[in-house]
Amino acid sequence: MVVNELDPLAKLSGLPEISRKSIFKALSHKAAGRRASRELGSDYEKLNLIVGHLGKSISVAAHEKGKVIDVNNSVDGDGPFSLQKCGKLPVGDMIRLAFSGRYSREEIQFKLLKEGGVTSYLGVGEMKKINQLIDSGNENARLIYEGMAYQTAKEIGACAAALKGKVDAVVLTGDLAADKRLVNWIKERISFLGKVLVYPDDDEMLFLVQGVLRILDKQEEVKTY
Repeated sequence: MVVNELDPLAKLSGLPEISRKSIFKALSHKAAGRRASRELGSDYEKLNLIVGHLGKSISVAAHEKGKVIDVNNSVDGDGPFSLQKCGKLPVGDMIRLAFSGRYSREEIQFKLLKEGGVTSYLGVGEMKKINQLIDSGNENARLIYEGMAYQTAKEIGACAAALKGKVDAVVLTGDLAADKRLVNWIKERISFLGKVLVYPDDDEMLFLVQGVLRILDKQEEVKTY
């Protein structure tokens, strides 16, 4: 489930043939934003939030008074690299790899979206196994996992710019938000932005029910994109 609330500026890619798209874990983002608003004693529609969903893919969005005005397309692998996805790549190197003759279209798509990111470096893509490697003294595992946190923090900083620095809180959600090591690495780089709220739970069925109830209670209107 996605929403289309992007600022026209956020849709520009640098090529007219390609528009940036709002494809991300919208249910999780919106639910985390509303939960943060309650904790802050305000309404979602009155706050500026940066929400990062940390899972097999990573999406970071600028929520401006209830609308997601900018977000990376995590489904297609844009943004930070994650457990399985490669994230943003240098265009020239990507073109050379794609036309190297080593991969079919399907193979390179699988490589970038299913076997990229942490998995491509370490051969494993599960939080528990990665932490076991780090705890055993594997410095390469630590470097790669912290690299994911580094790129996530940079994406959060970019969203702060999209909000012109007016940020009420940063919210981290998704399965990986339960990993204190990863979250602490991110916090070290973004704490200057203010409050950082962490909600590891990610129950999309519950979020769907909550959305329907808001509509039935006339707290929110059905939106058609």
